[in-house]
Amino acid sequence: MEGQEIDVFRTVFEEHYPIVRRKLMALIQDEAAAEDLAQEVFIRLYRNPPDDPGAIGAWLHRVLTRIGYDYMSKQIRERKLKEKQEHYYDSREQLLSSGEEIVLKRMDQEEVREWMDDLPERDRQLLMLKYSGYSYAEIAEELNVRPPLVGSMLSRATSKLRRKVQGKSAPQS
Repeated sequence: MEGQEIDVFRTVFEEHYPIVRRKLMALIQDEAAAEDLAQEVFIRLYRNPPDDPGAIGAWLHRVLTRIGYDYMSKQIRERKLKEKQEHYYDSREQLLSSGEEIVLKRMDQEEVREWMDDLPERDRQLLMLKYSGYSYAEIAEELNVRPPLVGSMLSRATSKLRRKVQGKSAPQS
């Protein structure tokens, strides 16, 4: 592109980018993806501009709509593939587990539940949230405590659980 064409493109970009981004955001409901897709729209404009410069708005709308729908279709395909893979591996794992392994796993889970039931409610909540994948900030919000306290609270709850486990697994005489 020559200098004048670059200036025209820059003007079109500056004028239409916020609108394109906003429409994509409304369509796909993901801000980061909307920004990436808006850039893709303008890359296509740069590489293959419409024949009629007066129809730039309609051209951009048509391209952003197509790109947005393609993105959503891809997301749906990826989600279905992931679900299919998870189902395959879950069913495969169940087939590979022997009856004895299933019984042992259930016994372990019941034993852990008993240990957890012996803990105070707050400690039980802390440990359940932590091992369910919550971050310290999310745990703090969930339990209405200051975020800096979560680490020490978790440490104390873990120590209490460890003492329960050691006390219960010690040989009874």
